[in-house]
Amino acid sequence: MAKKTIVITGASAGIGAGVARRLAADGHTLVLTARRQTELERLAAELNENGSRALAVVADATSRTDLQAVATTAIDTLGGFDVWINNAGQGMTRTVLELTDIDVDEMMSVNLKSALHGMQIAAGYYMSNGPDATGQIINVSSFLARVPLATHRSAYNAAKAALNALTANLRMDLRRTHPNVHVTLVMPGMVATEFGRNAVYSPEGTPVYSGPQVQSVEDVADVFARVIENPVAEVYTNPRSHDMVQDYFADVEAFEARGIVWGSAPASR
Repeated sequence: MAKKTIVITGASAGIGAGVARRLAADGHTLVLTARRQTELERLAAELNENGSRALAVVADATSRTDLQAVATTAIDTLGGFDVWINNAGQGMTRTVLELTDIDVDEMMSVNLKSALHGMQIAAGYYMSNGPDATGQIINVSSFLARVPLATHRSAYNAAKAALNALTANLRMDLRRTHPNVHVTLVMPGMVATEFGRNAVYSPEGTPVYSGPQVQSVEDVADVFARVIENPVAEVYTNPRSHDMVQDYFADVEAFEARGIVWGSAPASR
C-alpha cells in the first residue's frame, strides 16, 4: 500500500484520534488538527514516539483562515497532502421545537461550513496540479443524515444531511474535471466515544455510548483505512445501516410509526 500524507480535522479525540492511530500504524504521515492544543499535541507525541510522523497544527475548523494555514503547513513542511479528512463536528441535544436561530447557526458552522472550508481548500490544492491530479477528500457525516431517528439531534441531523448533499455535488463536479480526485462520504452509526457527552446541552453525567449496536473506534478506523486504500463514493461504518436505510426509504411513514428511536438502531457517532 502506498504511503500517503493525510490531514485529519477534529483529530484530538474520538473518531479522529482513532483514525489517526490506525493510519499511523499503516505507515502514513499525518497532519493532525483540532482546537484543543494539549490533547492534540499529546496524540502527535504518542504517534511520533511509536515511530510514525505526525504534525500537530492547532486550528478551528470553522475558520477558513485556520484551515488554510493547516494546508500551507502540510505543503511547506511535507510537500503537500494526498488525503484530507473533514472529521470535525459536534452534536446538540435539542428537538426541533426547542431550537433557536443561534443553535442552528452553530450546528451548521461546526458540521457543515467547517467541511466546506476543507473541501474547497483540499480540492483547490489538488486541482492546482492539473487535470490528471490525484487526491482524496473524505467527509465524515452520520447515519442520522439518512435516517434522522434521533429527534433530540435535530439540528445535527440537518447539518449532516446538508453535508451529504454538498459531498455528492462536489464528487460529481470533480468527476467531470479531475476524475482522479476522489470524494468519499463516511457515515458512522453509534460509536463508543464521548460524542453524546460533549454534545451541546447534553445533561451532566451523559454516559459514553455502549451496547450491542455500538461500534468501537477501532472498527470505524478500519473503514477509513479501507476507503483510503480503495476509494468509494460512500460507506456506512455499521454493516446494518444499509438495510435500515433501505427500510426507511421504502416506507417512511411505516418506519416512523414503529417508533424506532435512539438506542434501538445504529444512530449517531
